[in-house]
Amino acid sequence: MSNTVENLKLFSGNSDYVEKTTPNGRCVVRVQVMRLPTPLTKLLDESSELLGDIIGGKSKQALKSLETLRGSIVQDENPIEALKKRMMDAIDNDLFSGISEMERDRVEKYRILWRTLLKRIWALGPRQVGPNILFTPGREKNIEGSVLIKGFPYVSDRLGFRDVGDSIDTTGQSSPIGDEMLLREAESLESSVLSGFQLATSAGPLCDEPMWGLAFVVEAFVSPIDRQSNEDNISIQQAEQYGMFTGQVMTAVKEACRAAVLQRKPRLVEALYFCELNTPTEHLGSMYAVLARRRARVIKEEMQEGSPLFTVHAYVPVAESFGFADELRRWTSGASSALLVLSHWEPLLEDPFFVPKTEEEIEEYGDGSSVPQNTARKLIDAVRRRKGLPVEEKVVQHATKQRTLARKV
Repeated sequence: MSNTVENLKLFSGNSDYVEKTTPNGRCVVRVQVMRLPTPLTKLLDESSELLGDIIGGKSKQALKSLETLRGSIVQDENPIEALKKRMMDAIDNDLFSGISEMERDRVEKYRILWRTLLKRIWALGPRQVGPNILFTPGREKNIEGSVLIKGFPYVSDRLGFRDVGDSIDTTGQSSPIGDEMLLREAESLESSVLSGFQLATSAGPLCDEPMWGLAFVVEAFVSPIDRQSNEDNISIQQAEQYGMFTGQVMTAVKEACRAAVLQRKPRLVEALYFCELNTPTEHLGSMYAVLARRRARVIKEEMQEGSPLFTVHAYVPVAESFGFADELRRWTSGASSALLVLSHWEPLLEDPFFVPKTEEEIEEYGDGSSVPQNTARKLIDAVRRRKGLPVEEKVVQHATKQRTLARKV
């Protein structure tokens, strides 16, 4: 609960944002980001097929027949209402889990804030149905002499979060300079904002992999063309120099989203296998040694009645599963067997950009030059090397210990 409340506190403030400007200087993009509650993220990830059908505009009868075949709802239940209720229940369970009666009143206002945010869902990403959310900007925000790209809460409208009376306020969308052309240009740039959001969520800043469980608010302000110069071809030359304006806005939104994620100390999310192992009693020690080397987490162990075998259930990271069965058979002399099934995704709690700063950290890890690389950074560097992306590493680790091969003439 505490993480969700802290994220909402930062998200509701106006100072914690990243700002980017297009090369021609006509569009300023501001991005805020926060982490979604884990139950809501998992629900969006698991309901991607249903979300695709709802956003695609399929009728309620077609949705009901599809979801009944998939077994996710009962026959008489409306799939849109069922998904809407599950989303609200996921947020409530995360907010009110583990709190006392004294804190319920304080948390209730964040529950109301979440109800307001659910009415502002502009898009999901990546691929229009992912576990990341783009919210429309607030109505009251504006910049002198420019127009805000408002967007429309299309996904909220499809999911039924918006009531009939929740209409878009067009009175605050008037331009300070009264330029109707600028208003129409701002409306035409909504697709560029959406494309930039989809590109950013499909390739995150850590290792160009899809993002998971993040919410964004993108505020893009469009300014009019500078009309002080008498030559009309200056703006045309700038457009040719920097490319199309729609492409500039899309790139600015993408870079701002990625920079905002880096600013909030992101964590790597890795896939986990559910592993079931059967091992004789005399090989339990060797089996646990193999699991420890693979960063596995044991969740259950029991002895089978009437046999000398132990059944162990564990979660094994997919990145550590290559060669797992061969190593297990080698260390247990072929007496152990393992069954791996893809289970779920889970964030790594280690900070990949950790640098000791406090006195306690420096005393434990040193000044930073001798800090061992954590698991998250190792995984990120391995993926970036495989993809040909730049990797931050020291070419010379110890300058005084390098070999100098002189050529004797």
